[in-house]
Amino acid sequence: MSKGEQTRERLLDIAQDAVLHKGFAGTSLDEIICEAGITKSGFFYHFRDKNDLAKALLQRYLDNEWRVFDDLFRQAEELSDDPLHSFLIFLKLFADLMSDIPNGHPGCLVASYVYQDYLFSQEVRRMTTEGHRIWRTRFRERLDRIAARYPPKIEVDLNDMADMLSAVADGGIILGKSLAEPAVLSRQIMQYRAYVKLVFGG
Repeated sequence: MSKGEQTRERLLDIAQDAVLHKGFAGTSLDEIICEAGITKSGFFYHFRDKNDLAKALLQRYLDNEWRVFDDLFRQAEELSDDPLHSFLIFLKLFADLMSDIPNGHPGCLVASYVYQDYLFSQEVRRMTTEGHRIWRTRFRERLDRIAARYPPKIEVDLNDMADMLSAVADGGIILGKSLAEPAVLSRQIMQYRAYVKLVFGG
């Protein structure tokens, strides 16, 4: 990684930490520039403005989230080719990963953006929406494969069930912070796992 790329990544790291702690509105470019120890012109070499920074930050976050999910799905599929069992393994791996984060999950950048969407360009708002749609589609694909082999024992909407995993994860992050109990997130994922087992009865 070149020095310029390292500087850009450091700016994104600093910005992400600030946004997760104070929100985008409460994060100033001056504080990011000061903490990074660069000049304003150095910052504007990498990002045109605050909205450009927001876009790059969100894209990096979404890409990283799916690298993590892809890795967990790959591990689960190596352990079982049964779609239900593989998904249950994925959820356990996901819960374990979340429980291993020191001091709990720092927060969801997508949720932070949605809470303050009036601050962003239409392009950035579209990215947050598309991020949720991608999560829905990818989880739904796995639920479809499960349902084909294990018909649901109760009436469920598989889109809603796919969205539920995102809701459980974001809700678990919020609860963990509010209650000062980081383990809540992992426990909520395991509750979702138990629900999947009850629905499909495999």
